Amino acid sequence: MATAKSGDTVHVHYTGSLSDGTVFDSSRERDPLSFTIGAGQVIPGFNNAVEGMNVGDTAKVDIPAADAYGDYRDDFVINVKPSDIPAEITPEVGMDLQLHQQDGGAVPVKITAVSEEAITLDANHPLAGKDLTFEIELMEISQGEAEA
Repeated sequence: MATAKSGDTVHVHYTGSLSDGTVFDSSRERDPLSFTIGAGQVIPGFNNAVEGMNVGDTAKVDIPAADAYGDYRDDFVINVKPSDIPAEITPEVGMDLQLHQQDGGAVPVKITAVSEEAITLDANHPLAGKDLTFEIELMEISQGEAEA
């Protein structure tokens, strides 16, 4: 039986939950997640959990924030003037926006506070600073195949 190793494309079903048991994502009602081990396509802790598994294996792994989406960073939270938001957008708490960088890239942000003086934008991943638990089932290994 083949063992999943770096460079293999794997197909897994998973359920991700927080420390309080709240499920934040699952592939069980859709196609399995496909990724290449070692290619940086998934969080490090998830990648490491799948490496070494055999087809049909299941695992429950606890992944600390540092090996998931990283620590929550206060420097990723900024306040902007309401006039900095395009006029066609009515800012509301929970709204997702994109900040456009000088190099042409975009950074996803969430509005976390709105006042007459400032709008608070948070560029942290929604799961930053959280320890995660994944139940993983390895469905298939495509040895040495890179996904496009």
